[in-house]
Amino acid sequence: MNYSGPSVLERMISKLEKRAPLAAGDREALLALPFRLQTIEPGKYIVREGSSASHSALIIAGFACRHKVTIDGARQIISFHIPGDFIDLEGAILNVADHNVQALSRCELALVPVEAVRKLANEHPMIARAMWVDSLVDSSIFREWVVNVGRRDARSRIAHLLCEFARRLEVAGLANHEGYELPMTQEHLADATGLTPVHVNRTLKALEREGLVVRNRRFVGIPDWGRLRAVAGFSELYLHLDQTEGGESPMTHSPIGDPSR
Repeated sequence: MNYSGPSVLERMISKLEKRAPLAAGDREALLALPFRLQTIEPGKYIVREGSSASHSALIIAGFACRHKVTIDGARQIISFHIPGDFIDLEGAILNVADHNVQALSRCELALVPVEAVRKLANEHPMIARAMWVDSLVDSSIFREWVVNVGRRDARSRIAHLLCEFARRLEVAGLANHEGYELPMTQEHLADATGLTPVHVNRTLKALEREGLVVRNRRFVGIPDWGRLRAVAGFSELYLHLDQTEGGESPMTHSPIGDPSR
C-alpha cells in the first residue's frame, strides 16, 4: 500500500490528539516533521536491545511486539503494538534501548529523526504532554501484563489478552461487532503469557468449547463479552480510555461481540 506524506502525518496527529488537546500551531509543527517511510517484513527487528535510536517509529500499518530475551534465549513478549502506535518514543530520550521491538506482520513505518522529536517536545508543551501520556499508558499496560503472567491462571491469561486486544483494536477502528483478526501465532501468545504453545492451543480450544470465543483461522469473535470478561477478570481501567478522543469512561462500553449491540 502506498502512503502520501499528509496521510502518514495525519495518522500521527490523530494518535497524539487522543492523548492531549492540540492547538493549530501544534498541528502545523507536526505536519512539518521530517520523516521517511520504511517497510519491515515479518520477524525483522525495528528496535534492538543495546542499540541507540536515530529515529522514532510510528506504525502506519501492521503489528509489532516488544520483548526481552533471557541469557539462555527464551523470549518474553511484554506488549503488542497496533497501527497508530508510536512504538519507541523513549528512544528519543534514552541513550540505549533496553529491549527489542519486532514486526509480527509486514509493517509500514514512518521514521521520524529523534532530534526532530526532541525539538518538537521542547517547543510545544501540549505535544510533549501527549507524548508523555502515551508513554504512561504503555507503562500501565506493562503493569497489567505483570499481573497477568504472575497471578492469573492460563484460562484467565489468554482471555485477558483477547479482551485487551479487542478493546484496543476497536478504539483504533480496526475491529467491528463481529470480531477482529488476531495477528499473533500461538507461539507469540505463549511468549506473551508465559505458557507453552501446546498449553495455549488447549486453552483456546477450551474457551471455544465453552462458547466464550469463536475462531476461524486468525479471526476471533466474542459471542458473550460479559462472560469472557468475567473469566479474564478484565477491567479496562488500565487502558485509560478516558484519555482517548470522545472521553469514554472505563467499564461503560459494550464492545465487539456483545449481543446487546
